[in-house]
Amino acid sequence: MASQAQAEDSRLERIAKAIRVIPNFPKPGIMFQDITTLLLDPKAFRDTVDLFVERYKDMNISVVAGVEARGFIFGPPIALALGAKFVPLRKPKKLPGEVISEEYTLEYGTDRIEMHVGAVQTGERAIIVDDLVATGGTLSAAIKLLERVGVDVVECACVIELPELKGRERLGERSLFILVKAF
Repeated sequence: MASQAQAEDSRLERIAKAIRVIPNFPKPGIMFQDITTLLLDPKAFRDTVDLFVERYKDMNISVVAGVEARGFIFGPPIALALGAKFVPLRKPKKLPGEVISEEYTLEYGTDRIEMHVGAVQTGERAIIVDDLVATGGTLSAAIKLLERVGVDVVECACVIELPELKGRERLGERSLFILVKAF
């Protein structure tokens, strides 16, 4: 029987192999990390969700906040497995009703993410889920948005990290859990 470390290593390897890299998309010089091929592989997709659930199952997580759009793919199954609620963090003007928002800077200009007022409560414990961390701008905004209303953000969780873009540094002391580093 394989040890837990060996089993985990094989899952991470399967996940990494399931991610397709598309050169020069959407523009020259970009090595696009395409998770759609991961989603087409039920075993790799399950491994991805299972690794996150195993990490957070004993941390009293009550909120899984998913960043639009690919955080919506991984967040709900993680939330269901943890017995937590799923809270979508969306781009502007996508949520009906009253929202709060957080602006963040992009390479050229700014953007915002929004969340429904009342979706979370002061004192709840949350993880923020997305497919990828690049510059860290979106995750930083998500942290600020949740912390503004008194949520304890335990960690950010992403399938892929692009280390050369230094997104981890932008998160400061905030913990970031990554399954695969792209190079």
